[in-house]
Amino acid sequence: MTDSKRGLFGLIKEVTKDRSYLKLIHWIENFVAKTLSLTLSIIILIAVADLVVLLIKDIISEPLGFYRKSLIELFGSFLNILIALELLENITAYLKKHIVQLELVIVTSLIAVARKIIIFDFQKYSNLDLMALGIAIVCLAASYWLVRRINLQNKS
Repeated sequence: MTDSKRGLFGLIKEVTKDRSYLKLIHWIENFVAKTLSLTLSIIILIAVADLVVLLIKDIISEPLGFYRKSLIELFGSFLNILIALELLENITAYLKKHIVQLELVIVTSLIAVARKIIIFDFQKYSNLDLMALGIAIVCLAASYWLVRRINLQNKS
């Protein structure tokens, strides 16, 4: 066996050892989480700039205030940014503790479903769709209450 083949097999053998492999996986997780957080930060900044431009356009074009449709769009944009900030918080919490915090994930989901209810278009969707969103909110709220309660008990 040549030195290059022995070196390659030795490298593969070393990487697949438990400690080395776990170190590699940990590095990959960190790299992906940091890349996601950086990308999401850029997206948030672009979304805020877009919201400011939309707001200025609406103020200039509507002298008597916002129409209902543009106001709903603005609320949707605000909530989109809030959801993105919550996702960034999820990633940041993961980078700090290397665990996915279920409480944060549920809160982010609650905000996302609440956004859908706030911008709900009754001409486009049926009452059944609205009821499904209501059930989703109740289930997420119950999940949040349960997780929060368990977390508080574990801290005591």
